[in-house]
Amino acid sequence: MPEFAWPWMFLALPLPWVLRHVLRPLKPAQALNLPQPGLSLVQSSLARAPFAATVLLALAWLCLVVAAARPQHLGPPEPQRRSGRALMMAVDLSGSMSLDDMQLAGRQVTRFAAVEAIAGDFIDRRAGDELGLILFGSQAYLVTPLTYDLDAVRAQLHGAVVGLPGRETAIGDALAVAVKRLVDMPEAARVVVLLTDGVNNAGSIAPREAARAAKAAGVRVYTIGIGANAMRVPDFFGTRVVNPSADLDVGMLTDIANQTGGRFFRATDTDQLAAAYRAIDELEPVPQQGAALRPRFELFRWPLLAALVLFGIAVLPRYVGRRAVA
Repeated sequence: MPEFAWPWMFLALPLPWVLRHVLRPLKPAQALNLPQPGLSLVQSSLARAPFAATVLLALAWLCLVVAAARPQHLGPPEPQRRSGRALMMAVDLSGSMSLDDMQLAGRQVTRFAAVEAIAGDFIDRRAGDELGLILFGSQAYLVTPLTYDLDAVRAQLHGAVVGLPGRETAIGDALAVAVKRLVDMPEAARVVVLLTDGVNNAGSIAPREAARAAKAAGVRVYTIGIGANAMRVPDFFGTRVVNPSADLDVGMLTDIANQTGGRFFRATDTDQLAAAYRAIDELEPVPQQGAALRPRFELFRWPLLAALVLFGIAVLPRYVGRRAVA
């Protein structure tokens, strides 16, 4: 059964009949002192409409009032997916993120391309969380404030360019920006996922100082160190194996995670990176049930259309007849 958003509109149903009786015109003989031929002309113009037309007009008015009352169909109950958790993603865009030492679907890709693919899937699974995005290099920038609009976060990540915030790495500044954005949220909701491939060599805030601030604010920090342990590079004698992640400060990232009640993950390939995000999913699960809401679908278009059709059927024949007589 449809429900009505504005049922009080049905009070307008008797309005045409009320107006007809309250505003009933005076008899022509009382209103004007006209000669007899004039009286017959006025009386003919005030003659009642045919019964069928009157019924059609009454039905048109009924449909119009029904449309004004906004009939709605209630859909089945749908639980809200709102976890109350606020999660900030801080992603490194320093110059070393363009190093192509990662494998994705059997081909060599850059570190950032791997992050873009794996983190995009992680974002899709955060339905119910407020999610924000910080991109950092030499400077740290909040590009997406906390929002339930996961498409906006994903679009900002896909549009990011390695090296745009600077070629160096300001890990401490990025963490400080994240903590500042989370400090007003409920304490149990504050989470940061910080991904980097290097060592802090820029910015004005030391990473461990930012970690202490995060701990004081009740922010849990999950850190991910990305980059392969071995990579072949060309040299004068052919190729040689180097460690492209030699600069990664594993000790500092582990200390940040331990200090704040989070966890450190090492991702040397895309499989380990995906496993890190899956582990964070398990450590920070999204509740699947919440207050049930029933979606409302507006139905006013149908009685409104019926009113227009009925009105046209009632009025059009008389209009055509008058044109024919004229």
